[in-house]
Amino acid sequence: MTQDERRAGGMAYRVSPELMDEMHKCRLKLRAFNTMDPTDEEGLTQAIAGIFGKSDHPVIVPPFYCDYGSHIEVGKGFYANYGCTITDVGKVTIGENVLLGPHVSIFTAGHPVHPASRATLYEYGIPVTIEDGCWIGGCSVILPGVTIGKCSVIGAGSVVTKNIPPMSIAAGNPCRVIRKITDADVGVYFNLKLVL
Repeated sequence: MTQDERRAGGMAYRVSPELMDEMHKCRLKLRAFNTMDPTDEEGLTQAIAGIFGKSDHPVIVPPFYCDYGSHIEVGKGFYANYGCTITDVGKVTIGENVLLGPHVSIFTAGHPVHPASRATLYEYGIPVTIEDGCWIGGCSVILPGVTIGKCSVIGAGSVVTKNIPPMSIAAGNPCRVIRKITDADVGVYFNLKLVL
């Protein structure tokens, strides 16, 4: 079994020369993306589509960082603001109409806890899923293995350590559900009522 097969299977693995080569190729693509004319929206969209494993016209404001890119799948209407980082050692699946605020980080990578084990340079990846219609507030961190349910909102600065159910507002460190989103929220923008 190759190290990439071990990685894809969620097993402990070491970064092989082949995996390092894949990361280096991604870094070159990211350098090109991150230094493009920031007003060339179509060019940026095409460039990021060449990095992601699957996408449909994603909008990402540079700079953006990831490990492989090919392990990231995003649906239609995906938007990521400045400074997004995705460590896509494990699979990252993001649904349609998902919005990421500035400096959101999505982590799938992990390392052994004990220093003797960590010194072996083995690591692992656990998938992250963000379902359709979610909004992730700026500077939030999503940890390995988390699923954020459909249409949920994560407050800025949250550290999401556990799954969040659909139609929820959640925030904090560690992130916890504050309440469900209901029909009463249709006209609410933060704490101000709007007339629609």
